[in-house]
Amino acid sequence: MTDIAMLPESWRGVLSDELHKPYFKELTEFVEEERANGPVYPPREEVFAALDATPYEQVKVLILGQDPYHGEGQGHGLCFSVRPGVRTPPSLRNIYKEMQEELGLPIPDNGYLMPWARQGVLLLNAVLTVRGGEANSHKGKGWEKFTDAVIRAVAERPDPAVFVLWGNYAQKKLPLIDETRHVVVKGAHPSPLSAKKFFGSRPFTQINEAIARQGHAPVDWRIPNLADLT
Repeated sequence: MTDIAMLPESWRGVLSDELHKPYFKELTEFVEEERANGPVYPPREEVFAALDATPYEQVKVLILGQDPYHGEGQGHGLCFSVRPGVRTPPSLRNIYKEMQEELGLPIPDNGYLMPWARQGVLLLNAVLTVRGGEANSHKGKGWEKFTDAVIRAVAERPDPAVFVLWGNYAQKKLPLIDETRHVVVKGAHPSPLSAKKFFGSRPFTQINEAIARQGHAPVDWRIPNLADLT
């Protein structure tokens, strides 16, 4: 059973109802059964890493991914992000290319996006676990209901936020967001399959301009090289 105490304290109040619903019990039992039968990523202690890294009250931007990387040692609970020293995946490489072209920032030698998360960028996957080696293997088991509740919780705060929905899958979440109060940045997914449409979409400028209008400090999108990580 996923330990409810592992849910970061700042999120417990707004998500407590979800934790007591029948689907969540079934979901956690499914994930534990999967772990008993083979590798499941990310590790149990990092399932809620995105919520841990970005407290509820501090969310300025929500970027929605699909599901965790399914290779050993890759994902650590933040969408698009990998651990330091792990090869940067193709979608993130394309995000970096756009960042370089748009903002003139150097492409870092790693895919560790924790510096974004610590500035209020919630890097949320719609599905929070995956069977090793099998993409989308935990799709439709209940995580989507839980992460929809996360999106709604941010959307219902008095303080506005920016929601980043790349690709058709993410854009299906639009009904959860009141666009009269929040800003939604939409665009093609940065995966190699749709990167031609992603390049030139200038999402980082759109996000920071929206954040400024909402009265928040802009995000510094620079990712340090491994040698500079502290």
